[in-house]
Amino acid sequence: MRASVYTLSLAALLSATVALAASPPSEFEKGAGSVAKRLADDALSRKQHARNVILFIGDGMGITTLTASRILEGQLKGGQGEDNRLSFEEFPQTALVKTFTANQQTPDSAPTATSMVTGWKANDGALSVSPEVPETESDAAKVAPFKLETILEQARARGLATGVVTTTRITHATPASNYAHTPYRDWENDSQLPRGATIGDIAAQLIAQQKTGSGLDVVLGGGRENLLPATVSDPEYVTRKGKRRDGRNLVNEWVAAQPGSQFVWNKAQFDAIEPAKVQHLLGLFEPSHMRYDVDRKEDGAGEPSLAEMTTKAIQVLSKNRKGFYLMVEGGRIDHAHHAGNAYRALTDTIAFSDAVRAATKLTDVKDTLILVTADHSHSLTMVGYPARGNPILGLVKAPGAKDVTRDYNGHPYTTLNYATGPGFGVTEHGGDEAAARPVQPGRFVDLETVDTQDEGYHQESLVGLASETHGGEDVALFARGPRAGLVRGSIEQNEIYHILRSALGY
Repeated sequence: MRASVYTLSLAALLSATVALAASPPSEFEKGAGSVAKRLADDALSRKQHARNVILFIGDGMGITTLTASRILEGQLKGGQGEDNRLSFEEFPQTALVKTFTANQQTPDSAPTATSMVTGWKANDGALSVSPEVPETESDAAKVAPFKLETILEQARARGLATGVVTTTRITHATPASNYAHTPYRDWENDSQLPRGATIGDIAAQLIAQQKTGSGLDVVLGGGRENLLPATVSDPEYVTRKGKRRDGRNLVNEWVAAQPGSQFVWNKAQFDAIEPAKVQHLLGLFEPSHMRYDVDRKEDGAGEPSLAEMTTKAIQVLSKNRKGFYLMVEGGRIDHAHHAGNAYRALTDTIAFSDAVRAATKLTDVKDTLILVTADHSHSLTMVGYPARGNPILGLVKAPGAKDVTRDYNGHPYTTLNYATGPGFGVTEHGGDEAAARPVQPGRFVDLETVDTQDEGYHQESLVGLASETHGGEDVALFARGPRAGLVRGSIEQNEIYHILRSALGY
């Protein structure tokens, strides 16, 4: 049972570690100790405190994704691409982050997000609960002793404004890790809970906090279906209904819970929101996940971009004189990778970079710590010996060569491929459509006649799987603002929590 550790100051944790030298320190204590040691060695950082902290998480944004996205953005601007820089690559501090979890070498989004917001390593599928809890445990009383308090909950308890912004469902793993406590990430609505469960589903936990006055000030993303009952039609797609079987309309409950609350579900309503006049903002722009950035134009009701949602969130949260905590997730980078569609993974990474740029323009480096990282990587590879300026989504062509590079069968190949996944295919819209086509790994088609730069192109894969897998290598962390100097070297993922906590002075 770990509840008692949350009330300890950083100094007390270190003292306890020394006093209990005979027993091995927990991962939480090791993370706290590592950050404290860096702080002790950094006189400048010790003088700094943050009024606000923003944690940006590019879901699945591994280093190969960063490199390829940087090049693609530069090429879309008319340059060669390699010398381009994503917005956060201008930040002064960087580190490599190890992403293993309590029970896996190659991680899932739930425990990696949990690690960043609680300081503890967790099991695959678990959201802000410790590894002692089995994935199948749905008894609220048995889960309660193992809840891990999050940095968002700590900020809220100290009077800071709090917000979560994502392009996924707001009840999806990464955003939910901030406010929900459950051993199984897929319990997003009550219809997904096992029979006899007493634990609240993720959507219900969000609303329960709102009713006690300890809820979030801004929640923006997708996922209307998990808040609406099965008897109510979606406001945008009238033939679709909610998924709740308990009859509760959690959207209405959220709005009624606190004065000054507003709900929006389309771009026009979102644009009409005046931050000065709203205290609590809930925006749900799709029944499930929001669209990929390149597909937003096809939404008749309209969806705000990640940069627009980030901007609005900061404007609302900044009204709190004590400061704010905000988590922003570029969640669909991950989904495009799972589909083997690098085009959408890269363009959503570029949109994520735009959101970071918007945040840097709206905040002061003197009082706002911004961390940008990924929860895990993917199996995307960047191979061959293409010439500088070669289209990153194109076929490999060596410097000075008249023809593309060919394999031993005489076939050309692309710079970007996947080690695992559904393999080659071209669909009208790419992305999620990969699930509707057969798995086709290997090299069985001559790509000479295929437009590999088409947005619906799905890269070849080595190992055939219906869904491409995550990668287990380190990810990058970028920082600017108070105590950014703590971000350096090679760190454990749960140290991100301790850096955030240190910056806020907890």
